[in-house]
Amino acid sequence: MSVTKLTIATGKTIFSKNTYDTVLFDLDGVITSTEKIHCACWKKTFDEFLAARTREHAENFVPFSETKDYLQHLDGKPRYEGVRSFLLSRGIELPEGTRNSKPDERSIFGLGNRKNQLFTKILKKKPPEVYKTSIALAHHLKEIGFRLAVVSSSRNCRAVMAAAGIEDLFEITVDGVIAAEKNLRGKPEPDTFIEACLTLGSEPARSIIIEDAAAGITAGVRGGFGLVIGVARKHNENELLLNGAKIVVRDLGEFVFGE
Repeated sequence: MSVTKLTIATGKTIFSKNTYDTVLFDLDGVITSTEKIHCACWKKTFDEFLAARTREHAENFVPFSETKDYLQHLDGKPRYEGVRSFLLSRGIELPEGTRNSKPDERSIFGLGNRKNQLFTKILKKKPPEVYKTSIALAHHLKEIGFRLAVVSSSRNCRAVMAAAGIEDLFEITVDGVIAAEKNLRGKPEPDTFIEACLTLGSEPARSIIIEDAAAGITAGVRGGFGLVIGVARKHNENELLLNGAKIVVRDLGEFVFGE
């Protein structure tokens, strides 16, 4: 019997409807280009904090790196866990604060809320851009019967999807808000992916994860998912492969369908 198959540009068959039934997409960096905005907002947040700290403690100012620091400590992780990771890398201890901490408070939650304040301000001014090849792939997968979900660490996930006009393309969304409500661990733990998978009536072995962050790739591997695909938009192919991606592409347009 003929089945629709997805192949990569080399002609290698990646998967068919016989082996998988669910595809779980990350949002930032896979479907939308908002990761660039996230990174810029983190840099502004941390550079302001670090500059003030160096003035007070007579230390050398070492700015936030949009490559090393962002990829190692923030990319793909829940907001406040990212703050903790970055501060730990600099040997800085701050009080925890609360989710209601003001954006100018020097605490874990205060810094996270400052970054979110900057992000939402930008989002209100300009709708996020989407990767057309990713949207085309999602449409095709949906048309041939795959069940689709977005799994994101971001608490802004639904707002981003609504602004981009893509919220109806996916059956469910498991984001930072859902994770907090259900006490799910964020990436690199697999909890949010497993939640989406089970909600769609599938199981990890029959599910595909598409991620651009090392934390998301690691989550897919830890959860025993059938296929973990990396999208190396940051030219980080080796990092994604080392963390367990079975296939890495630069863009989802590299996939083609055939019988």
